Amino acid sequence: YSFAPVIAEAILKGFKGFDRKKALRYMVDNAISGSFSGHDDYKEKGYVPADKVNMSVPKTLEYAFCDWNIAMVAKELGDSINYHLFKKQSYNYKQVFDTSSGFMRGRLSDGSWREPFDPRAVSHQFIDNDFMESNSWQYTWHVMHDVKGLISLMGGQQKFVEKLDTLFEQPSVLTGIYAADVSGLIGQYAQGNQPSHHIAYLYAMAGKPWKTQARVREVMEKTYANHPDGIPGNDDGGQTSSWLLFSQLGFYPVNPASGIFIIGSPVFDQADIMVKKDRVFSIVTKNNKPKNKYIQSAKLNGKDYNKTWISYGDIMEGGVLELTMGENPNVNWGLEDLSSIL
Repeated sequence: YSFAPVIAEAILKGFKGFDRKKALRYMVDNAISGSFSGHDDYKEKGYVPADKVNMSVPKTLEYAFCDWNIAMVAKELGDSINYHLFKKQSYNYKQVFDTSSGFMRGRLSDGSWREPFDPRAVSHQFIDNDFMESNSWQYTWHVMHDVKGLISLMGGQQKFVEKLDTLFEQPSVLTGIYAADVSGLIGQYAQGNQPSHHIAYLYAMAGKPWKTQARVREVMEKTYANHPDGIPGNDDGGQTSSWLLFSQLGFYPVNPASGIFIIGSPVFDQADIMVKKDRVFSIVTKNNKPKNKYIQSAKLNGKDYNKTWISYGDIMEGGVLELTMGENPNVNWGLEDLSSIL
């Protein structure tokens, strides 16, 4: 029920002109009685069983993400019953994480894991396929609403970052079924398909923003080009292009309804966004050169800024985010107030 994050984002960012309580009621009714594949088991067991339903892993993960969005709208509108119900269900992603392997994987009705398991194996929307145009390396990170919880499942920040490094640095060898959208590969990371798009920004949320800066530039440089087939996969409603534009500007919405944008590595000397008729938000990049991909320091409206994220509210107020770049990482920048975005 992937319309839920879109409606949630609109409500939580203060958009008007529609009945918010009616929207929440529709979201709740749709989630409860919408007859989504495997959803009854998801509510009862906490996951979609792989021996009953195909694409069980992404369905579990995406239902959980949608539930978080519904929970946040319920909280905003004072509906404590639905807030607690859907917030609890939003943690269901943990039910398909196998701590012994460190991956999201297909789980059977009896609670056991499907065997054999290969995290590189791509699957599709066919019977007994546990993923959709992706593999476990790509979908294991699909917990945009509870990155702190995912970090904990993986054994803490250091192991989380090490696994991210392994994702990008291993050979781009795929097994399983061919899927055209699993393209734009850097290691097992696939820029050509949307489930990977937030992953490079997770480094910053784990306290390593300079790694986000390096990876984002790497993805831009290796998988996009200025010619007719210069997008690394299916643009799917403009998402693959949107990722590039956000990343070139210098920030990205890992979890849109949260109102938080993770700062990456901008490429323009200056970009101006008209946020309201009389307000402009500018990103000014100092010492901007292709090799200078690392943020050395930042200022927001003239004041020192040591956060690796910026809020929707700050952007909509207008002003200037000034980023000074350099060739080497500044490992001390961007570490303030990380806990508020996890």
